Amino acid sequence: MLDFDTDDILYKVLTGSLELRTAISGDIYAGDRPDDSQKEDITVNTLAIPYDKIQPAISNVNIHVPDLRVKIGGTEQRKKDRERLRYLSGLAIRAIEASSVPNLLLWVEEQHTLREPEIYQHYVNLRVVFNIHNVEQFNL
Repeated sequence: MLDFDTDDILYKVLTGSLELRTAISGDIYAGDRPDDSQKEDITVNTLAIPYDKIQPAISNVNIHVPDLRVKIGGTEQRKKDRERLRYLSGLAIRAIEASSVPNLLLWVEEQHTLREPEIYQHYVNLRVVFNIHNVEQFNL
């Protein structure tokens, strides 16, 4: 199995959630999102995968949300939209945990929020672990 395959699996899991697809203002991408996107987008990418009979793999699901414009002390500032990040992350986690793919176990191992100051956005990174059995019998 290749990283393209795990990206495709997670993409199918996430796009299979009607609730998640309709909740975001943007789209779900296997790979990079558009450079100039100011929407709520979700991206999927996979780190290196060992090539064994039983393959562990780690993928990232990144949930991008534009910052809020708020006034603090009379000055407009950009702050992370904690409620949207929390809500969309919950939907993505539920979709991943509810997935059922033959010969595959996957779960969310870690979560953290990162800032993208140059584009006034934050994103939640979900680290998803795959445990792939019977790779030669795996049908995508």
